[in-house]
Amino acid sequence: MKKKILIVSQHYWPENFRISDIAAGFAQRDIQVDVLCGIPNYPNGIVPEGYGLFKNTKQRHENVNIYRAWEITRKGNSNLRIFLNYISFPFFASFRVLGLLKNNYDRIFCYETSPVYMIFPAIVASKLKKIPLTTYVLDLWPENLYSVLKVKNKFLRRILKSTSHWHYKKCEKLVAMSPSLKDTLVKITGKDDRCVAVIPHYCESFYEQEIHSKELESKYSGFFKIVYAGNISPAQNLEVAVDAAAMLKNDGINDIKFIIVGDGMSRKDIEDYVHSRGVKQYFDFLGSKPPADMPIYHTLADCLFAPLAASEDLGLTIPAKVTGYMASGRPVITCIDGEGSFVVEKAGCGLTGPSGDSRALYSNIKKMYSMTDEERNALGRNAKAYHLKYHSREKVLDRLTDFIFS
Repeated sequence: MKKKILIVSQHYWPENFRISDIAAGFAQRDIQVDVLCGIPNYPNGIVPEGYGLFKNTKQRHENVNIYRAWEITRKGNSNLRIFLNYISFPFFASFRVLGLLKNNYDRIFCYETSPVYMIFPAIVASKLKKIPLTTYVLDLWPENLYSVLKVKNKFLRRILKSTSHWHYKKCEKLVAMSPSLKDTLVKITGKDDRCVAVIPHYCESFYEQEIHSKELESKYSGFFKIVYAGNISPAQNLEVAVDAAAMLKNDGINDIKFIIVGDGMSRKDIEDYVHSRGVKQYFDFLGSKPPADMPIYHTLADCLFAPLAASEDLGLTIPAKVTGYMASGRPVITCIDGEGSFVVEKAGCGLTGPSGDSRALYSNIKKMYSMTDEERNALGRNAKAYHLKYHSREKVLDRLTDFIFS
């Protein structure tokens, strides 16, 4: 008889989150997979055609059954809309999950990005049917929230901390991306060391491809191309790239181009900042692209750029974009504290600097810019080799499946 798993994740296909591939990977392992998620609208709050409160609330994609709960979309990405989005999914999904419990799942798995409260429907199902719940912690709360919203009220911060930690404690098992995050989760929850596994994030196999675009290569011919691919929010702190570009301009270096592939709540703010610093010629904002197109932009790059806002707790995780970058076999420049830079140093595949340090970024860009093609290619080969050894899809999925069902 097939094993059955219920996945709870507010974000899912057609949104660009790795849980969609993880679910497909479980299905490929002959597991019946049901997913409880929300209405697609991340990151800009726009609902794709064909979706809505009563449209496509049940689908099947890549041998996975998808059930959608109502949520208030992020439209406008104001603080109020994000707050309503954060609380509406767990509220409505807690009712939606009741209709799925007749399926007698063997395990429940939550893929916890922000907000932590998306775990609540999984806890409801777990406790009602006594089904073991494993949560993959990608965004540690409440610390990740503080990188997006500046919450200063001490009473509110205490509530956020206690409710966030309550959700983690109610899970039977937790998955951390790094040893330091595991240590933090063990401390928060008091769980036995064996109940928290360190399993790195992987990326889909298509990230390993090299795909050339003659059109893009012609467009950016003569430029040293620094590609950023991902969400644009306060947590990414892309201001450091703008400040570094201003320093490059002062040096008279004019053939460097930051190619920004992505969208998000801070895009307009970053574009405005680019204009205010007088470095518009250094930046191209290309908007969101389908995940399968990312190898085109990775291949285009002379190096790939990964920043993150300064935060001790954000530094406990390895951003998903870093694993995707390494899979592409291109050198990486980071502006990240902690694990995101540590993995690049360990792999010997790029140059690292602290979060928010635009001068360190400027210095690293100049170093990378001055390298020979062979020196950069060597860094790229190191990135690919490390990826294949530690972060390949099949190896990580095998470990994740074993841990959930053990």
